[in-house]
Amino acid sequence: MNRDIRDMVYTGLLIAMALAVSLVERMIPIPFVMPGAKLGLSNMVILVTLIIYGFSRGIIVASLKSILLMMIIGFGPSFIYSFVGAIFSTIMMWIAYRYFNQRIMIFSVIGVSIIGAVSHNFAQVTAAAYILKSLMLYTYFPFLTIIGIITGYFVGLGSHNVASHLKKIEKF
Repeated sequence: MNRDIRDMVYTGLLIAMALAVSLVERMIPIPFVMPGAKLGLSNMVILVTLIIYGFSRGIIVASLKSILLMMIIGFGPSFIYSFVGAIFSTIMMWIAYRYFNQRIMIFSVIGVSIIGAVSHNFAQVTAAAYILKSLMLYTYFPFLTIIGIITGYFVGLGSHNVASHLKKIEKF
């Protein structure tokens, strides 16, 4: 099979996987009440895509996952927050991975994931503050940051394991 076609098929599968994980994640009850707080499991797919394929595929997976999710669950303000957060966090994860990571070590991928989680939260709060014209929304950011650090750790741990196994396969 032609390498370009194979990469396109893998990209489509990664988008489908990120979308499926997002849909399943929406059904998982979170034991505390904090609007907007999620586990961020679909970010694992995006981070693995960044590691294996690079920035352009990572941004494609992140943006198409958000757009397709909006088409399934419906358009609303949450789409704007999700889309802005996905794009910004993908950019920040790529910068952290590309420029601050000399070798793939478990801590560095976890650190990249935490940067992605916190930047996703920051972008969402910023978009909400802009749309709602209220800077008071930033008081919510420290709580989201704590949750982002915790979930980012586990997403990074999983991403490290998946990416290290995928890199062993010669076809990737």
